[in-house]
Amino acid sequence: MTGTLPGIAALRARTEAALGETARAWLDKATTEASADDAGPERAYAAWELRFAEAGRRCGAEHADSARIVLLHAARADTATLTRLYEQGAAAERRAVLAALPHLVTGPEALPLVEDALRTNDTRLVAAAVGPYAAEHLTAHHWRHAVLKCLFTGVPVSAVADLAERARGDAELARMLGDYANERTAAGRPVPDDLHRVLALTPLVVPLPPKAEES
Repeated sequence: MTGTLPGIAALRARTEAALGETARAWLDKATTEASADDAGPERAYAAWELRFAEAGRRCGAEHADSARIVLLHAARADTATLTRLYEQGAAAERRAVLAALPHLVTGPEALPLVEDALRTNDTRLVAAAVGPYAAEHLTAHHWRHAVLKCLFTGVPVSAVADLAERARGDAELARMLGDYANERTAAGRPVPDDLHRVLALTPLVVPLPPKAEES
């Protein structure tokens, strides 16, 4: 996988260290249940999937994402399961599925989930969608539009995994950034600083409108 991913064991250790005793016991029971589950394709859902949904209430919003990633890994969730959980889940559950993709899916078959998230205006979903899985599997065309989506929605480009590597020498990305900057300026709107940061990574010279002077 591209990008730097924390190992699941390390992620679980950090999560458990941050949880209270009751939440740690819940996570241990949930992951044990997920690891032992032998649900076949004829089952509509596995019992552990109920734990996935309740992780926010059990572990708190701050630790729910990591708890859900640990749970998905313990269950060895396949693409069909991940897709079902994503489609049926609330935004917080969808974020966890997106964050778990590089740990669980080796090929591009889960890209429809990334593409769906990038069609939303939920900034936390967009940020989750441009992680290591997208860096490895999005085509150049779709990856460029993902970067522009971050600029449109105000998601910091620091969320884009492998940004420097993929932006290097990308003339088409540089052109798109220049066009976007010119559109913003023509509309009397400021050009995001992140746009200049990405353009500097290309590194290609593209004429940009001058920055507006601050009053």
